[in-house]
Amino acid sequence: MDKKSKKFSGFDGLMFSTNPDQKLDSYEESEDETLKPQHQNLRVQLDKKQRGGKAVTLITGFIGVEDDLKALGKVLKTKCGVGGAVKDGEILIQGDFRQKIIDLLLADGYKVKKIGG
Repeated sequence: MDKKSKKFSGFDGLMFSTNPDQKLDSYEESEDETLKPQHQNLRVQLDKKQRGGKAVTLITGFIGVEDDLKALGKVLKTKCGVGGAVKDGEILIQGDFRQKIIDLLLADGYKVKKIGG
C-alpha cells in the first residue's frame, strides 16, 4: 500500500460515489476517559537514551485524556522542583527522581511499578 492510499484510511477507501444518498461517517478520534487512580498502572523508569547522556525519569502507562496527563505532569514537576515535559502519552521529569515520584503517586492512590535497576 502506498502513502496516498493510507492518507484516506478514515473513509475506508471510498473516494467518490454517484449515489446522492451516500453518507460518509465522520472521522473522529475517540478519546479514552481517564481512569481513576486505583485503576491506572503506571511505570516509572530512568531513561538516558537519545538525551545526550542526561538522566530523565519517565512515567508511562497513563490511560486517559491528554489534559489530565498534562495536569499530572505539572503536579509532579512542581513537587520535584524541576522541569520536564508531557509528550507522546509520557511524562518526562528531568533528573533521577524515581523514588520520590513513586512515593507521590502512591500517596495519590495510583498503582506504580518501578522498571529497571
